[in-house]
Amino acid sequence: MPPYLPARYREISVLTNVSGSTLRVSFPAAIAEHRVGIMKLNPFVTSSRRKNRKRHFNAPSHIRRKIMSSPLSKELRQKYNVRSMPIRKDDEVQVVRGHYKGQQIGKVVQVYRKKYVIYIERVQREKANGTTVHVGIHPSKVVITRLKLDKDRKKILERKAKSRQEDKEKGKYREETIEKMQE
Repeated sequence: MPPYLPARYREISVLTNVSGSTLRVSFPAAIAEHRVGIMKLNPFVTSSRRKNRKRHFNAPSHIRRKIMSSPLSKELRQKYNVRSMPIRKDDEVQVVRGHYKGQQIGKVVQVYRKKYVIYIERVQREKANGTTVHVGIHPSKVVITRLKLDKDRKKILERKAKSRQEDKEKGKYREETIEKMQE
């Protein structure tokens, strides 16, 4: 038994049976006994890092739209009861992470799904030859401060708010409610 192991593993190596006889447990078995595993929720969905990365970088455009969602500002979250939305051109955003974070708010100039980035009005840098280019920023690093609303987007907001409201009303089953249901 290695001396650098915590005491709980060293003590487990000798167990006493109910009848009084001692039982030796091998060192790996003692550790396996104390290992806590998390059960996989869905056996049909992979947890493989390699497969998840492959699917992320080979995702089609309609799935990239969903991945390229940004959180809403606190004011918009209160107003619409929605936490995040897929970003689109003409939304107003504020960068909250990285080199360009700050208080300035800019309009989204372009959503470049192929590269998983968005280009924002005032987030630019100068190239060596003097021309200015937009800097790509991942949508998760910005907060939407104003939404460009059309009828489709309003419908999405209503649908998301409705499902959030239903989840809130669901709640947990308490003993009292179960007793009432049984009566």
